[in-house]
Amino acid sequence: MFSKKSVLILGGIALITINIFVLSIAGKHHATNLFGRVAIAFVSPFQQLVTRSLHAAGNLWHQYFYLVSVSEENERLRKELDRAVEKITRIEEVELANQRLRQLLNFKETAQLKVLPAEVISRDPSAWFKTMIIDKGRSDGLSKGLPVVLPQGIAGQVVEVSERYAKIMLIIDRNSAVDALIQRNRARGVIKGASSDQCSLEYVLRKHEVAVGDIVISSGLDGVYPKGLRIGEVAAVSNQEAHIFKAITVRPYVDFEQLEEVLIILDAPAGEVATGPR
Repeated sequence: MFSKKSVLILGGIALITINIFVLSIAGKHHATNLFGRVAIAFVSPFQQLVTRSLHAAGNLWHQYFYLVSVSEENERLRKELDRAVEKITRIEEVELANQRLRQLLNFKETAQLKVLPAEVISRDPSAWFKTMIIDKGRSDGLSKGLPVVLPQGIAGQVVEVSERYAKIMLIIDRNSAVDALIQRNRARGVIKGASSDQCSLEYVLRKHEVAVGDIVISSGLDGVYPKGLRIGEVAAVSNQEAHIFKAITVRPYVDFEQLEEVLIILDAPAGEVATGPR
């Protein structure tokens, strides 16, 4: 048994053979005789089919090369686009870094503090501890207990120091504590971390009026942070009748998820620090 493909190939060969045979006979006779007219009538459809097939094959071949050329051009343009996007991304990243550095420089000049800039190189992935590692250490003048700040507010303090690196405990860590004041009425409390993006202001007596939006600053009484550094603003207040203290939630000004550079205060003046509008 012949396969379908074999039958088609043999049929095509037979048609071409018959076409050649009839044309050779018809060529020997004028088209005016009966046999010539019959031959032309018989062969013409096959000739038309072959001609169209050849044209279709030629067009398909040209289209193939055209598509290959278009594909190569698209690939070249895609690579150029990738390079352009990468270049734009690098430029934007440099611009963002420059903006952050300008903010740090403006804070240094305004606060008139001796500060050391540092870059965050890693952070603790644990959900319980909020710490990070910076690229400055003992050789840069760092020591345990130094406060870490940003133009937006207090970030944390140095808790461990090696020769070239240091660990920072953020104020949102459960082990962190900052002596603080409500700026509006000077009500005193302690900022405690909650291992989340917010803190609590504890030990504020119920007799003090505290409202959502009140600014919380450092009191300077803990011996770590200079007085007057911004910490955050009151996000929620709860007056519990059975307690003598208010339950206050504070939203820090520092966005701890986007920390890339920080400032370490190397000297803490005794007076209040001016850190921007209150």
